[in-house]
Amino acid sequence: MNQKSAMAIAAHPDDIEFGMAGTMILLGEVGCTLHYLNIGNGSCGTAELDREQIIAIRRDEGKAAAAFIGAEFYESLVNDLEIYYEPDTLAKVAAAVRAAAPRILLVPALQDYMEDHQNASRLAVSAAFTRGMRNFDTTPQVPPIDSPMTVYHAQPHGNRDPLKHVVHPEIFVNIESTLTRKREMLACHKSQKEWLDRTQGMDSYVLTMEELGQEVGSLSGVFKVAEGWRRHLHYGFCSESDDPLSDALCDYVHQAKN
Repeated sequence: MNQKSAMAIAAHPDDIEFGMAGTMILLGEVGCTLHYLNIGNGSCGTAELDREQIIAIRRDEGKAAAAFIGAEFYESLVNDLEIYYEPDTLAKVAAAVRAAAPRILLVPALQDYMEDHQNASRLAVSAAFTRGMRNFDTTPQVPPIDSPMTVYHAQPHGNRDPLKHVVHPEIFVNIESTLTRKREMLACHKSQKEWLDRTQGMDSYVLTMEELGQEVGSLSGVFKVAEGWRRHLHYGFCSESDDPLSDALCDYVHQAKN
């Protein structure tokens, strides 16, 4: 395992940019190698193009965003709305996690506004949990790894769970210094601006991202704009006290008071 390695796993192209990219940029600045995987290929993110056209476009957009921060890009695995918690997809996600062998694994919230996000989170967590199981076969086959991995859940979209309750992070990361680059990463996903404006009421794609970050900053009581994280329970993953994200980004982190 690379002790300075981080991987972001999300559901769709542009999800990493909305809630994880600022933290990824900072991790890159402190010397972490970065890995970037969207499980879904973006096949439903259009009102005009056919499936193969939009998949190709969104693949190129995701590759551009990953390249912008020097992250290794992993190919998407399934169509949108086909991110199910099932053995074939889990085997593929587990292969990517073993190949990347991150010390820090950034994943979606377990509760979010749509099933793709929630299932992506479950798949990523199980992939990390099975990383050292010799009798769990991955696709393609990647040898098990015997090393700790700390899993962090991002904020749900809108900073709220599906029942509209505000979600308060455990760890706040000050991303103010990354905003220009985070905007540019999100802007790589040109195909999504009009689509999200039309279908989800986002008047400005980039502005929505900034407003969500400002709300997290406000929740911190310290930062103007932030990304929020909650650690997954440590059993089967790492030691109880492990917090490599806060250790790596100590100058940017505020811990919520219990």
